[in-house]
Amino acid sequence: MHAGMVGKYVIEKLARVPVNVDIASEFRYRAPLVTDKDLVIIISQSGETADSLAAMRLAKKLGAKTLAIVNAKGSSIAREADMLIYTHAGPEIAVASTKAYMVQIAVMYLFAFEIALAKGTIDEAECRRLTSLLQKTPEMIEKILESKAETQHIASSLIVADSLLYIGRGLDYALSMEGSLKLKEISYIHSESYAAGELKHGTISLISDGTPVIAVATQSELFDKTISNIKEVKARGAKVTIICREDYCPDADIADYKFGLPDFDDLLMPMIAVVPLQLIAYYTSVLKGNDVDKPRNLAKSVTVE
Repeated sequence: MHAGMVGKYVIEKLARVPVNVDIASEFRYRAPLVTDKDLVIIISQSGETADSLAAMRLAKKLGAKTLAIVNAKGSSIAREADMLIYTHAGPEIAVASTKAYMVQIAVMYLFAFEIALAKGTIDEAECRRLTSLLQKTPEMIEKILESKAETQHIASSLIVADSLLYIGRGLDYALSMEGSLKLKEISYIHSESYAAGELKHGTISLISDGTPVIAVATQSELFDKTISNIKEVKARGAKVTIICREDYCPDADIADYKFGLPDFDDLLMPMIAVVPLQLIAYYTSVLKGNDVDKPRNLAKSVTVE
């Protein structure tokens, strides 16, 4: 679902096609408005997830075309979908998928570029530029991994926390949702993600002295607004970690910890900004002595609703 959120932002921005994102387990039970003029995209690592498979079958029954974005070759979803894109992530051993998520959003980017080019909302030169940038993400990720000591330091401040908040706007909100999920899955620390602009609508009441807040602020046009939200939680005693561009990182009095990212195109920032979020979750789990690959109560493939 979080990969779908990134896909929604990118498809709507580039191709100007409206996109709805559904949690598969809810899709069947809300009488979805799906017709033969719609495309339903099913994103799954295993290709065997019961609720995703059921959602796809309902979409087909309602006449929609279905496209599966799947990692596991020959899986049920891969076999039954009308169209198929394999992510080729390789075996995903850990229950808390990380590389599977990254290749899912990579496929969503390529899909968005292709739709936008076909519709004429971007020209061939822009499509080539965006694709070239996407191909540069591995070297950007290597730069981030060189700074893993910073994520270890941030993680060391979280191991005694009872609860965390992740905040962001736009694509950063989609990222904060994934970061929060990863932390919950493997560190067993409660966390929630919120659109930063929604804090004043009630959530800010959860902030007290020492509450950890992880703010994702990579989108240049939203940066000042996110900083304003960070100041609000900081004024109420929050201990803030900010993940932002190195050249956009604010003054020291705004955040307690910073993780600077290399400069990159706003639209493609989720490809690299998710890495420190994954590393923070990983090192927090390790420092707590947990089995990172096999979190308690979780299974690799969810075969029942």
